[in-house]
Amino acid sequence: MNIFDLFDKISPKKRKGGPIKKIIVGLGNPGPKYDNTRHNAGFKALDAVAQKFNIVVDKYKFKAFVGDGFIENTRCLLVKPLTYMNESGVSVEAAREYYKLDVSDIIVLVDDISFDLGKIRIRRKGSAGTHNGLKSVIYSTGDENFCRIKIGVGNKPNPEYDLARWVLARLKGEDLEKLEAASEKIAQAIGLVVCGKIDEAMNKYN
Repeated sequence: MNIFDLFDKISPKKRKGGPIKKIIVGLGNPGPKYDNTRHNAGFKALDAVAQKFNIVVDKYKFKAFVGDGFIENTRCLLVKPLTYMNESGVSVEAAREYYKLDVSDIIVLVDDISFDLGKIRIRRKGSAGTHNGLKSVIYSTGDENFCRIKIGVGNKPNPEYDLARWVLARLKGEDLEKLEAASEKIAQAIGLVVCGKIDEAMNKYN
């Protein structure tokens, strides 16, 4: 048995800094071919959160890259599922079960074609709509009672335009700058959300 095996056997509640209280998940697809695509807005937002709070997301667990640290005195686990978008819930539920948290302790960062590029919308809970990543999270956890922060990526230019082609298109120039600005806003808002001040966060950032 090596040191990493021993670490995994230590109760989550006994590890340095106390137990994990919140799980923050960025939805996206792994690999450089998906960098800066609309569908990876959740990954980009999670990167901004990690940078702001000096959390390194580089450990492999729950079929995801994870890292933990403190946000407003609350120990949080940041999660980037590596299962691809349609199976995101597998990682989320594995982490939730391991740390024995309620579904309401999950915060999901996710792209949304319903909003203009760069707009953010914070919601306490809700249905998945047409988003396969959210569908997977709801299916795996058996509940939709979790906060989600939606990042607008803009709607298709016309109804006939292929949705997969649209969300997997790589953003550049001014469009990428808008997405990055939205990610920075989410990094600012996340402290309020983690502390349960969701109404305040919605009033300030929606």
